[in-house]
Amino acid sequence: MSNQQAENFGRPLAAISPDSALAPFRWRAFRWIWLASVGSSFGALIQMIASAWLMTELTDSHKLVALVQAAVTMPMLIFGIGFGVIADNHDRRKVMLSAHLLMVAMAVLLATLAWLDLVRPWTLLLITAMLGTGFALNAPAWQASVRMMVPRGDVPQAISLNAISFNLARTMGPALGGILLSIQGPAFVFTINALCYSIMVVALLRWRPKVPRRDKRSRLIPSITEALRYSVQNSALRRVLARGFAFGLGSCAFQALIPVVAREQLRGNEVRFGLLMGAFGIGSIITAVWISKVRLRFGPETIVTVGMIATAMAVIGLSIAPSLGIALFTAALAGAGQVATMTSLNVAIQMRLPDEILGRGLSIFQALVFGGIALGSWIWGTISDYQGLSVSLWTSAAWLLVSLFVLRIIAPMPKIGEDDFSAPNEPPY
Repeated sequence: MSNQQAENFGRPLAAISPDSALAPFRWRAFRWIWLASVGSSFGALIQMIASAWLMTELTDSHKLVALVQAAVTMPMLIFGIGFGVIADNHDRRKVMLSAHLLMVAMAVLLATLAWLDLVRPWTLLLITAMLGTGFALNAPAWQASVRMMVPRGDVPQAISLNAISFNLARTMGPALGGILLSIQGPAFVFTINALCYSIMVVALLRWRPKVPRRDKRSRLIPSITEALRYSVQNSALRRVLARGFAFGLGSCAFQALIPVVAREQLRGNEVRFGLLMGAFGIGSIITAVWISKVRLRFGPETIVTVGMIATAMAVIGLSIAPSLGIALFTAALAGAGQVATMTSLNVAIQMRLPDEILGRGLSIFQALVFGGIALGSWIWGTISDYQGLSVSLWTSAAWLLVSLFVLRIIAPMPKIGEDDFSAPNEPPY
C-alpha cells in the first residue's frame, strides 16, 4: 500500500484478501459507515412498509398508494443536481450529516403525528417527501464519498457492497416491519425508524476523513451547466443515463403497486406484504454478492439486458400470481433484476466521471433514475385506478422490454474500459 493510501484510508486488515469480494472491508471507515448504513436502511424500509400499508388503510386510491414511492423519489428529480453541486463544493461528510439530521427530524414528526392519530393521506405524502429530500441531499455525497473510504481499485466492489447493505436490510426489514406493524401499529414503526436514522448520525460524527481543500467554490448555475455539458457531450455517459431513466420508469411499478397486490389480489395483511418485500431483498442481496465478477466476465450490456428482462418477467408474474408462494418467487426475481441492472449502471457512471464533478454527475444520474421512478409511480398508479391493476403491471413490463430492445440499438452500454476515468496504473472496472 502506498503512503498516500495509508494517509487517506488507514492500514488495511490483513485478514481480508485484496482479491476478495469483501476487499473494501479492509478499510476501517468503510466498515463503520457500511454497518451504520445497514441500520439506516433498515429504518427506511420499515418506514416505507408502514407508510405504504397505512396509505391503503387511509384511501382506496391506487394512485395515492403508488405516490408514496413517488414522494420519496420526486425530490431527487427536483433538487438532485443542485444537491450534487453541494456535494462537490462542501465537506461530503457534513452534507451527509445534515441530510440525516433532517431525516431524523421528519421521522420524529411522523411518529408523533401517528401516535396522536393525526396522519392523513396528504400529510403522509408531504412528510414522506421531506424524508425523500433528506435522501436526495445525502445520495450524491454518499456515492461520491466512496472514494474517500477505499482506494480506487476497490470502488466497484464497494458499490456492490453498498447495494448489499441496503438489500441486507431489505431481506429482514420488510418482514419484521410487517410483523411490528401488525402488532404495534405504524406509530411504533415510525419511532423505530427515527432511532435507526440516528445510528448513521453517530457514525458520521465519529468519521473524520481528510477532506481536500477547496480554494474556490463553484456557483450553482455554472456548476450545473458544466456537469450537464460534460454528461451530454460524453457518449458513454449519455447512453448510461438513457438506460437509467428507462429502467427507473418501468421497474418502479413492482414496488409502487405491490401493497395493492398484497391487500387486494392476495387478500393478505401487513405480514404478507412484509414477506413479499423481504423476498425482494433476498433476491437483491444474493445477486449483489456475485454481480461484480459476472459483469467483468460477460460485460455490462449482458448484465443490464438480463436484469431488465428478469424485472419485466417478475412484474408479469406478479400480475397473475394466484398465491403467496408464487408472488414471493416473483419478488425475489424482481430484486435480482433490479440490483443487477442498477449496480451495473452505477459502476458505469462512477468510473467515467472525474472527481471534480463526481457529485454533480452522480446527481444527474440519480435525478434521471429517480425522476423515472416518480413519473412511473404516478403513471402506473393512475392506469391501475382507471384500467385495473393487471393492465398497469403488464404495461410497465411492456415498457421495460420495448425500451430494452430500442436502447440496445441506439444507446448500447459502454464496454469495460471505454472512456474510463481510471487513474494511471489502475485497472478499468
